[in-house]
Amino acid sequence: MQDTRPALALSTWSIHRALGLSFPDTPADGRSGGSEPTWGAGTLSLMEVPERIAALGIGRLEVCSFHLPRGDRGYLRELRGALDGAGVALQALLIDDGDLADPLHGDRDAAWIGAWIDVAAELGAERARVIGGKQPPDPAVLQRVTNALARLARRGDGQGVRVTTENWHATLANPDAVHAVLDRLDGAVGLLADFGNWSGPGKYDDLASILPRAENCHAKCAFADDMTMDADDYGRCLAVAEAAGYRGPFTLIYEGTNDDEWAGIAMERDFILARAGSSEAALVH
Repeated sequence: MQDTRPALALSTWSIHRALGLSFPDTPADGRSGGSEPTWGAGTLSLMEVPERIAALGIGRLEVCSFHLPRGDRGYLRELRGALDGAGVALQALLIDDGDLADPLHGDRDAAWIGAWIDVAAELGAERARVIGGKQPPDPAVLQRVTNALARLARRGDGQGVRVTTENWHATLANPDAVHAVLDRLDGAVGLLADFGNWSGPGKYDDLASILPRAENCHAKCAFADDMTMDADDYGRCLAVAEAAGYRGPFTLIYEGTNDDEWAGIAMERDFILARAGSSEAALVH
């Protein structure tokens, strides 16, 4: 019987406490070459992550740019080898800085993002996720972002990397802005939809509007301090994705206050797989 369960991925953001260190690199300051114990000393290295998540039945990984300790070719090839050895696909490099909408520094930031797209290509990443912008979405901002994303998409395409953006930060903070940019790009740039980036009474309708365009999905669940899942919200978000026709991988995002990241990840994984199993059983019977 064909396995119809959804593919699962993990973002390194979900294990930022386990990784501990960050490696600063910003458009304004570049890469310092050093590390910072942003979330403590950590208990594992990025190189160990592919094998660890493969043991959990997770076959895809997204890496935040600030979790890469080095950008030299030797290290990138070593990490690519660790991914291949564990049978884990690098779904995306998450480029977590830069503001394409900035009227003063947009070109500088686009150049910085472009260099990270080159890193994504060296790593063999399927995609590079780019922030759409951090300015309110007036017509001039939307046009600047569209132009910049088009250029970055061409750079990625030339190296086999699909550029995507996300419903995140001020420029793409509502469905109208998301659609306005993606419509102008006419398929050149994809969408990563995140369950947790929007809130309020219109959240589910807003997600339903953009999820038909999504290629990846951050399946972020809210947790109470005692690790109780907001199962109602999580289930409803998953139902919205299914109704929208989303059939891509679900990236498990844990960012609860409890330090037991692996427990939260396992709970999200089991929730999604159990729900998929129940759906299959309903179809059979």
